[in-house]
Order: sequence, then C-alpha cells, then structure tokens
Amino acid sequence: MSYELFIATRYLKSKRRTGFISLISYISIAGVAIGVAALIIVLSVMNGFETEVRDRIIGADAHIRLGTYHENGIQEVDSIIQQIEGIRHISGISPYIMEKGLIREGGRTEGVIVRGIDPATVGTVSELPETIISGGLHLGRVDVTGRENLPGLVLGRYLADRLYATLGDTVVLFSPGSGGLFSQPRAKQFHVAGVFETGLYEYDDVFAYISIPEAQDLFRMPDRVTGLEIKLDDIDRSAEVKAAIQEVLGYPYFPRTWHEMHRNLFNWMKIEKWMGFIILSLIIMVAAFNIISSLIMVVLEKKKEIGILKSMGATNASIRRIFIYEGLAVGVIGTLIGIIMGWGLCFLQLKYHFFSLPPDIYFINALPILMKASDFVMIAVIALLLCFLASVYPAHKAATLVPVEAIRYE
Repeated sequence: MSYELFIATRYLKSKRRTGFISLISYISIAGVAIGVAALIIVLSVMNGFETEVRDRIIGADAHIRLGTYHENGIQEVDSIIQQIEGIRHISGISPYIMEKGLIREGGRTEGVIVRGIDPATVGTVSELPETIISGGLHLGRVDVTGRENLPGLVLGRYLADRLYATLGDTVVLFSPGSGGLFSQPRAKQFHVAGVFETGLYEYDDVFAYISIPEAQDLFRMPDRVTGLEIKLDDIDRSAEVKAAIQEVLGYPYFPRTWHEMHRNLFNWMKIEKWMGFIILSLIIMVAAFNIISSLIMVVLEKKKEIGILKSMGATNASIRRIFIYEGLAVGVIGTLIGIIMGWGLCFLQLKYHFFSLPPDIYFINALPILMKASDFVMIAVIALLLCFLASVYPAHKAATLVPVEAIRYE
C-alpha cells in the first residue's frame, strides 16, 4: 500500500475529524448508494418491461412479414412459400390478409382491423391459438340458431367488451368500397366463435380474425393475400433471414423484421429508459457535490499536516493523490452499498413479487425485473467517475498549499 493511500484511509476513518465533516462524508456515501441503487432498480424495471413487451409482440405477431410493393398483394402464394421455406432458420410460414373495416353488433359500430388467417398454419407463426380465452379458433361455417350457416370470427377482448359481444352472437363486418368515394361497402355476417387476449391493448382493442377465404370475399381479393408471416427458430437471426429472402425473391417483394414493424415503440422505450437514467444520475451528482464540500473541509482541517508532509518531501502529485483517493474511497463504498441494495431489492421482487400490478389494467401481474451485468458495470463506472471529478478540485487546492504558511496555520 502506498503512503498516499494509507494516509487517505486514515483521514477517512479518523475519529478526530470534526463531527460535521464526518456527517457530510456519511451523507455523501449514502447519496452515492441511493443513487446507484435507484439507477439499478429503474434500469432493471425498464429492461423487464421492454422484454415483456417484446415477448408479447413476438407472440402475437410474426418475426418477419413478407409484403409486396404492388397494391394487389401476393398471388402465387404456394410458389413463393416453396422458394423461401428452405431458407435456414425459417420454422413456419403462413399467409394472411390485413385490411381496415367496420364491425357492428346490434346498434354498436366500431372500427376494426380484420386479419384473414389460415387456422391450420397460423399456430406455426404466432401464439394466437394460445391467447384464446373464450371459445376457440373455429372460423368455419356453422348453423347459428336455425339461421343460414355463418362463418366464425375471433375478437380481441376489449373490442368484444365495447361491442358487448359474447360467444354465438352475430356481428356484421363492413369493408370499404373499392370503386372510389361513392362505391358501395360490402357487408358479411359472422358469428363470434372466440375471444382472444394477447396482453397488448393495441391488439386486443382493434383486431378481429376471420378465415382467408372469407376475407378474400369480403375485401374483393380473389386468389390474393396481403402477405406472408414468417417465424424463425432464432429471432436474433431476423436481419440475416430478411436479407436471404430478399436475395431469393427480389423485387417487388419486401420483407420486414419484427423490430422494423415496431421501431417507434422500441425507440420510445429506449428514450424513456435513458431519460430516467439521466434524471436519476442527478442523485449521484448531488452526492458528488457533498464530496467536494467534505474534502474542502478536510483540507482546511488538515492544513498543518499537509504542510508537514510537503516539508518532509511529499510532492504536489502525492498530496493530490491523497485527496483523490479519499474521494474515490467514498465513491467505492457508496457504489458497493448501492449495488448490493439494488441487486437485493430486484432479487426480492423477482422471487416474492412485492410490487404487484392489476392484471386487468396492465398485461402482467407484477413489476417485471431484468438485471443486466452491463447496466451494473456502467452505473458503477459513472458513479466512480463523478466521485473522481468531485475530488479533483479539493485535491488541487491541497497540493498548491505553501508548506510554510500551512505549518504556521493554527
């Protein structure tokens, strides 16, 4: 141990220090600890929410969607599937139709996004069958209370609530006219075969699923689909698979990854995460100002001892290191305590779910936590850097003391 570090440690633990100076040092350590713990908890919660949203989006949507620049959609569906199904990491392909329309039940009418799907293959690209909370994914025609056979339809939970629609009810879907402003919209009756809930309000509030043949008839798209949904065995390969699909098919087809389809959402979550990080870093900055105050007071208190050290041959650099070490010691102690506090609280939340959330409002029943080692390292580095910068000015003032004047002090 160098004598500078030894003296810095003695200064920090000295029992002869003025009580007020010791109090400021303890407050500085507590401030750093609270700031570090708060940052760890907030970033872990944000990571948890981001992961939950990502998993639910991926479960409700495909990893890659294949579309076309032409307005008439994709016609040679089987041929295209044969061309791309051999691409590595593709584990499922299913055609779909997606159009906007209106849905009416009784006297209530709501806007809706209608998705035509193939019930036989949709389970290979999404978790829709697992999200059915009432009824089932029965989109075929059945006899409803003695009326003509009606095709089935599956509604999102919140859309069904707004329509007051229950299983077996008859609803009417309207498609916009394809002949211009004065064209007649098309209408078809369906029976409610099921209700789904993904946990994502944007899906559960506007989506309705019907079979592809019924969607083709409703939206006047004979022998055509909007695109193909593709699932991968490794979601992190989405960019690689996208490039391979583009190379095989070329123009006019274009694939989009799940991240590109929801880019705005994830960018917003990233901005929110870093804004919270910056705001909570102010706690550590306040603690750093306390370190400045504490060290300046120590310099004044130890002025005579500093003069004696310099008269014995201690260089300015050595004196400077003593006080920088003392400031860093405060930072290290506070950071370690903060890491232990932050990790401990996150671990307890993961295990015991102390902070619960109402599942009818949020899509989860407890505050999500995802701790990342990179966040811990980044927070520790920033905390120590701020403590180091806070030590520079007091250390410089101590190093520039004139030995004779310092010894004569007191």
